[in-house]
Amino acid sequence: MAVNNNRIVANPLHITEADIIVGIPSYNEADNIAFPTDVASRGLRENFSTKSSVIINVDNHSPDGTKEAFLDTPTEVPKIYISTAPGVKGKGNNFRNLFEAAVELNAKAIIVVDADLKSITPSWIRYLGEPLMGRFDYVAPIYARHKYDGSITNHIAYPLLRSLFGLRVRQPIGGDFGFSGKLARAFLSEKLWNDKIAHFGIDIWMTTIAIARRFNICQAFLGNPKIHNPKDPAADLGSMFTEVVSTLFDLIIDFEFIWKDTFESRPSNIYGFGLGIEEKPPVVNVNTDILYKSFMNGFKKYGEIWEKIIPGPEYMEISKLKQIKDKKQFYYSSDLWARVLFNFAIAYRTNLVDREKLIESMIPFYHSRNLSFINRTENSSIQDAEEYLENVTRVFEKEKYYLIQRWDASVKRLGHKLFK
Repeated sequence: MAVNNNRIVANPLHITEADIIVGIPSYNEADNIAFPTDVASRGLRENFSTKSSVIINVDNHSPDGTKEAFLDTPTEVPKIYISTAPGVKGKGNNFRNLFEAAVELNAKAIIVVDADLKSITPSWIRYLGEPLMGRFDYVAPIYARHKYDGSITNHIAYPLLRSLFGLRVRQPIGGDFGFSGKLARAFLSEKLWNDKIAHFGIDIWMTTIAIARRFNICQAFLGNPKIHNPKDPAADLGSMFTEVVSTLFDLIIDFEFIWKDTFESRPSNIYGFGLGIEEKPPVVNVNTDILYKSFMNGFKKYGEIWEKIIPGPEYMEISKLKQIKDKKQFYYSSDLWARVLFNFAIAYRTNLVDREKLIESMIPFYHSRNLSFINRTENSSIQDAEEYLENVTRVFEKEKYYLIQRWDASVKRLGHKLFK
């Protein structure tokens, strides 16, 4: 074992070069990591036997034995364990170690899969890796998910990223993707890096950087549905919501010069055939009582903030929602949701409200949008729910003029105060 640049490295076979890396970020995944490690090895051997390869577990010094579970998994492909220093947490910090390892090993392609995956197959390694052997630098996944899984993606990350930056990447924080060695070097050179990106903000940061810096991007059909440990969107969000949304808002500020000149979205290249899927993703059960109560109680807890950042006409529409007494009847239009999100992004930009408090006050709106979506799609198939979300993103694109007008007006109004 060696310690280098605050990293703890175990490289039993002394690997110094690899064409392909499969990276598995983790924290306390001793019970889960053996399965994706085994499948990654088989996928590399079956699909990239002529390339040198290595599997790297990038870990947060897990105390549960993740390192031992990873290194003890029998594989034909060599393995390296890299950990952050004791006490240093964060998925993004794990990825930074992976970027550095990719550069040091002179890797051409890096594939990343979640440590808690239960549905990964050897084909996933091929689908995520082969495009990187051609002209693509970033490969995002396409897989079937339950209509209530990935709710931050469905209601915030995907519609904002698509409507602002103009490329349709359906799973911008999917957790399983591929990137080139060239892009790994670019990630390391980016100036925007903070504690939020060092944690759960990393996925949306990577996808947005790849789009904004004009790297070649595609999506890959992975075939079977993603099966992992899904979360009820009504459950405690922890820090993930704050870190993802704050990072996205930071990127919107940094790349204003790009999205203000982007007027329509376009499909990305898609790798694979998208064959029919028979297996259904596991059901995600949602506590709609919590969603409803969160929003209704939000008026008392965050009403002053909401009134400060949301213009009168939109706030009047929002206030009418207090009259809905039956949670099953709760609904509001997609154009109102788009304008609410846009106004939160503007308020984040102008620092009218403490940013941490601002993002906290978004959570009841996020809950309310989930409830609206559930009430419209409760009896819908996954395909029909996906079509509904497609129409929502088109509404966001139509409402983009509203964001630009209010963004410019807020900058003019505050002027030099923005830069203090």
